[in-house]
Amino acid sequence: MTIRTCLYETELAQALKAGHWPDGCTPELRTHVEICRSCNDLVLVTQVFQSARSESCTTVPAALASLLWWRAQLRRRNAANQRTSQPISIAQSFAIFVNLAVAIVFVAWQYHHGLRWAAWWSELELSRVLHLFDTSSRLDGNVLRICSLGMLALLSGLVVYLVSEKS
Repeated sequence: MTIRTCLYETELAQALKAGHWPDGCTPELRTHVEICRSCNDLVLVTQVFQSARSESCTTVPAALASLLWWRAQLRRRNAANQRTSQPISIAQSFAIFVNLAVAIVFVAWQYHHGLRWAAWWSELELSRVLHLFDTSSRLDGNVLRICSLGMLALLSGLVVYLVSEKS
């Protein structure tokens, strides 16, 4: 078997690769391809591969259908997640609103009574705090209101925490 290379083979390969065959080539190269069997075969094989490549690019691959199905399933799941998270977002907004309302009422109530927040720490004694929890003593209305508002704020904060942790 004899392997011979043609002098025009590299020039012809570059012209085929760039897409300049046959219109962008010199007449000398075109006449050589008609005479040289090696160059003629190179043109024939390259044109067949280029046409096969262009046909394969235009046909729809089978993997595309599975990709479209997967994207549709993903879109369906995202829509379902959005529908289920909407009531949770509403509950979270309500809990934040309740906490803000409790804070505003507490600040307004303290402002009405003189804003003596620093005096609380000096007046705080363990015996007075334990006396509040004694069942035999009578609780006045202000202490009940403060405890109720505190419990509401605590529960609302707990709801906000639990809801935001799951989503």
